[in-house]
Formats: sequence, structure tokens, C-alpha cells
Amino acid sequence: MVLNNYKCAILKVKLSAQTHERQTRFAHRWYWWPGVGCAPTVLAQDPATVTIPYRNPKDVERLKSIFSPSELARIQFLAANLNNEAEVENLINQMVQVDVLIHLVGGFSMGKTYEYSLENWKRDFDINLNTTFLVCKHSLKRMLQQGYGRIVTVGSRGAVEPVGELAAYCASKAGVVAFTKAIADETKGTNITANVVLPSVIDTPANRASMGTENAHQWVKPESIAQVICFLASEAAKDIRGAAIPVYGNI
Repeated sequence: MVLNNYKCAILKVKLSAQTHERQTRFAHRWYWWPGVGCAPTVLAQDPATVTIPYRNPKDVERLKSIFSPSELARIQFLAANLNNEAEVENLINQMVQVDVLIHLVGGFSMGKTYEYSLENWKRDFDINLNTTFLVCKHSLKRMLQQGYGRIVTVGSRGAVEPVGELAAYCASKAGVVAFTKAIADETKGTNITANVVLPSVIDTPANRASMGTENAHQWVKPESIAQVICFLASEAAKDIRGAAIPVYGNI
């Protein structure tokens, strides 16, 4: 089973309480989930102008059905392939400033290791780890230039508690955790932080369809993950770096 995917980048504009001057900050929020429950939560917390990279035009229509008219007025959709370094670099270079990167990646196949194809293994690493590397690499470059940044990636419970028939997914997500911690170590002494969130089963329509609804009430809600992510992306989280934060719900 392979989950569908989409990506989202948010440009946020906010008012400085200290200076009352309008500041422009770009927050790349890359969503690669079949459900988008966290996106409305993020938008509700921060009045943002949003740029959403996409591969499949059908994803754009799906997203448009979720956001309110006022939110859609602040969203721009752009085609981009996050596995293509030139496209990622070009996308980020179009931003005047990059303050926050939130890279959420979700995509996996299931299968016994001895039956698993190398093609599927590589695909899982492309979706889960290689996109994380490319987006973080070019966002971090901009953050270092400006002296400020917040990086939040999404791993998985499987990254620290691997399970059978998800070897490629768990291994690639473990790479996301290690990679994020390495960035946190590289950026010590700066005003740039990097942390990773570890969800368990997320309560999305796709997961309910594939796994049933009997235990869905115990799964973690996308909105709950969004709350954690929004804090880590805030200026208030300046002293948290290199953390791997579990968001497991009740399972």
C-alpha cells in the first residue's frame, strides 16, 4: 500500500509587537500527507500568505475544498518536484526571506523484507529522506545568511520503534531523525533550531479506509501534531534543539 502525497509551503507575514513595523517572514510548510488536517490549524494560528508546491493538479483541487475562501485568498499554488534539487533551489530562492521550514513527509509501502524490491526501497528513501535533505539544505543556507531560522521535520514512531514489514519506511524515517539532529548540532551557537516530531498512526481518512475505524479514536489527530509543530516553529522554542518529540495519541 502506498499513500498519496502533497506538499505545502507557507509564507507568513506578521506584525512585530515591539516595533509595530510589518515584518515579512517566509515559512515553508511542506505537507506530504494524504490528509490535510494540520494545514487549517497552521493557517488559523498565523495569518500567512501561502505558497503550495504540488505534483498532481488533483491535489490542488482537494486542498481548495478544505480551505475557507479567506484562506484561499492567501494561497498560491506552484508546481514543483521536491526530489529535484534544481527545482527546490529555485523555489526557495524566489523567497525574500526563509524563517521557518516545516517539512512533513508521509509515504510508505508495506512488505516483507525478503520480498521487498530495491525500487520500492529507493522510492521510500526518496519520499521520506531525500526530499528532507534537499529542502533543509537550501532553506538552511538562507537561514544562515540571515542569522535566524526554525526547522521542524516529521519522522515517525517507527523511526525509534521499528516494526516488521515497514523496514524501508522505518529506516528512512530514522534517517530523518538523525539528519535533523545533525543539523541541530551544526547550528549550535546560532539562532537557528532544528527538531523532529514523531507521530504514531495519524487519524486521516486514508488511514481509516485502509486500517478500519475500530481504534481510530486512539490515533493522534492531525491538529494535535500541528499544535506541537507550531510551537517548535515559534520564537518561543529558541532553547529547544535536536529534540525528537513523540506525539503518539493513545496507542
